[in-house]
Amino acid sequence: MSSSSTFSLGVFALLLLFQVWGGEGSPRCPGFAQDTYLFHVESLAPGQVVGRVHFNCSDQKGLEFHTNDPHFHVQSDGKVLVGRYVSSTNQISFMITALSETKDTWKTAVSILINGEKVNDSTGSTPDVPVIMWPSRFYRSGLRRWKREWVIPVTKHPENDVGTFPKRVVQIKSNQADIYYVITGPGATEPPTGIFTINKDDGYIYLHKPLDREQRDQYRLLAHAYGPDDKEVEEAVDVLIEVIDMNDNRPQFTVPTFYGAVEEGATPGTAVMNLTATDADAKDTENSMIGYSIKDQEPKFPLARMFTISSKSGLISVLQAGLDREKYDKYTLLVQAADMQGEGMSTTATAIITVLDRNDNAPQFVTTSVTVNVPENEVDYDVSRHPVTDADKADTPAWKANFSIIFGNERQQFTVETDLDNNGILKLIKPLDFEKSPTHMVTIEVRNRIPFTDTPSLSSATVTINVIDVNEAPIFTPETKTSMHPENLPVGSTVTACKAKDPDSAQHQIVRYRMGSDPAQWFEIEMDTGIVKLISAMDRESEFVKDNIYTATVLAYDDGSPPATGTGTILVTVEDINDNPPIATSLLNRVCNQNGLPVNVTIVDKDIPPNTFPYAIALVHGAENNWTIESTGRDDVKLLRLKREIDPNIYEVALRVTDGGTPQMSQVTGLRVEVCDCENGACKQRIVAAAFGIPGILAILGAILALLILVLLLLLFIKRRRSVKKEPLLPEEDIRDNVYHYDEEGGGEEDQDYDLSQLHRGLDARPEVVRNDVAPVLMAPQYRPRPANPDEIGTFIDENLKTADNDPTAPPYDSLLVFDYEGGGSEAESLSSVNSSNNSDEDQDYDHLNNWGPRFRKLAEMYGQGEE
Repeated sequence: MSSSSTFSLGVFALLLLFQVWGGEGSPRCPGFAQDTYLFHVESLAPGQVVGRVHFNCSDQKGLEFHTNDPHFHVQSDGKVLVGRYVSSTNQISFMITALSETKDTWKTAVSILINGEKVNDSTGSTPDVPVIMWPSRFYRSGLRRWKREWVIPVTKHPENDVGTFPKRVVQIKSNQADIYYVITGPGATEPPTGIFTINKDDGYIYLHKPLDREQRDQYRLLAHAYGPDDKEVEEAVDVLIEVIDMNDNRPQFTVPTFYGAVEEGATPGTAVMNLTATDADAKDTENSMIGYSIKDQEPKFPLARMFTISSKSGLISVLQAGLDREKYDKYTLLVQAADMQGEGMSTTATAIITVLDRNDNAPQFVTTSVTVNVPENEVDYDVSRHPVTDADKADTPAWKANFSIIFGNERQQFTVETDLDNNGILKLIKPLDFEKSPTHMVTIEVRNRIPFTDTPSLSSATVTINVIDVNEAPIFTPETKTSMHPENLPVGSTVTACKAKDPDSAQHQIVRYRMGSDPAQWFEIEMDTGIVKLISAMDRESEFVKDNIYTATVLAYDDGSPPATGTGTILVTVEDINDNPPIATSLLNRVCNQNGLPVNVTIVDKDIPPNTFPYAIALVHGAENNWTIESTGRDDVKLLRLKREIDPNIYEVALRVTDGGTPQMSQVTGLRVEVCDCENGACKQRIVAAAFGIPGILAILGAILALLILVLLLLLFIKRRRSVKKEPLLPEEDIRDNVYHYDEEGGGEEDQDYDLSQLHRGLDARPEVVRNDVAPVLMAPQYRPRPANPDEIGTFIDENLKTADNDPTAPPYDSLLVFDYEGGGSEAESLSSVNSSNNSDEDQDYDHLNNWGPRFRKLAEMYGQGEE
């Protein structure tokens, strides 16, 4: 029987069964859309969807589907899935029953054709594996391109097959006789080898080990048919073996821990983060279709399910309202990814969600009422400090505070700042005045640096400021006093009167005055009244007068504790008096005897108009005989011109200048003018005699003579000093005690040729006497090194001085000292106590040697013990 006949009989049998069962349905529900379903698939594998049946009954609830074949099951949406492994076959038929809550049933028949039709073997039995036949020779000879039109079916085998090996997979057959079969390609003769072999006699291809689709999803082999002469009798044919995917791989998350963040107060549906997992099984199959779910949440507050995840995309979003960072700032979710759309193999990962802060909490003052005392007249003064608390995250814009004054700052005397600790600092920027307002009340409000997300109630603090009265300096009214007086104002006259008022009206203090700055020392002020009087004559031309104004200051001080002093200014405009005569000035000028140019004469007057020009100039004291004055058109400049030739020389021309003031002032001034003979407009060179005259020459000659006399005297003095023979001083290394000689002082003695060397005899004639120093053999003490700090120099000197005083190794050492004779043969007795016959050791008191330090310790031991 052919495969088509067999399949027809199966379908006919299912139709008969369906007619028998057809009466069991409910008349209210049509049931399945078709009486029979026919599905074509290439292979069958667990989890595989082979098709879908359609059930028409919208009002039915709790509907269940059942099959009479345990290898298949039906989902609620009608999808028909392979439940477990199905052995190799080409055709499967079974029934699907729909069962409602009211026990109504509906049935349909399902047939599945696998890998085309079945092929019968020569014995008429159905083989258990697919068979691939070479085309007949007749077909090959009749069609030249037979190989392209012959479609070789694909052989499929599930991965991870745990059956006994070797296992038949497919069979190849040829109609030729006396042949044997060979396969080549990957899995057989190429790596990976050892997977497939072929029985050369019957053409069965055997599998020797489980396949892994994730390593290799198909094997393409070449089947060969050889005759007895080892020659191919058939064209090589492809044998394609595809590995059927099995659900043998768990999904894997891309990372073990995912991190996301969401703002507190987020509304439901707000996206948080995406999770991604992959599955190594075949794509677009149930084995790799991943479903996501949340298995656990910590903490479980305020609700146990604050988040949800999309089963398909892995997107986590907010499920419930109520996220509050101040209560729970972090959530940890245990997320599962499972294949088979969430029903198969699974794995888990951790999702950590941080709740971000937003400005939903207003800062609050710790203390809402403060009373402080502030001295008056203070500026840039910290009045009060106001700490605040904020439940938002520290050191963020939602936590940092901004303060403002909303009441009590009408005069702009206060400002408020934020310090590094987020506290408000109320500061004074303008001085307070106790006399004007002894009390101030300021209200401060606090906000954040960014706007609030909600509308919370704002916090405020009230500061009561009590102004402390302090002794303030008296204030002059006006602060600057002006007056005008002539510079010849009589001494003792009143210049002005200054008045100062003490602003401390409640203290009833007495204000007194004294002069402050008075650079010319012209004024004095009465201590009690503030009247300023002149004590010395004023002078408008003084260096202390600028632009006719003299500036002085007066001080007003009270008797407070401590006293306070205010300063006032006096500006006195000094009126000019004609008290300075004009003078004529000119540089040394040269005038030619013949047709000389005139000399410019400038008139200078310290006074100011109207006590200056017009000036009257006259030549006096005989100058009018040789000179004349000409006008220039300016009041302060005149021309002096030579009227006739005179002897070349330097002349002083007397000019009397009179000003135009009242009363008029005049003064005679001598102008130096050099008159010379000119050539080409310039003075001729004159000899020295002409320049200096006879008296000048005599003076020069006298100076030269005096210089020669001084040189001669100096030479005589040097010669005399060289004629005096001087004995050299003792050598520097001779440190013996000697009688030193000095040059005699005084003069006038006639006899000065005596030999001074007789006074110095010493040891010159005694070479056998030698001085020997004996240094003690002792350990030297340690001296303190010089300190780097200059403040310790005093201590350094004191300590090292004490160390030196007690240092037995320091010089001078015990030595044999030899003294020169002083006047041999003198009638005076020796001064040495050693040779004194009248004194003895018993008459001497040597106890004081104990106080002379370590250098005299030996003598103190020998002589300072008293009588033994």
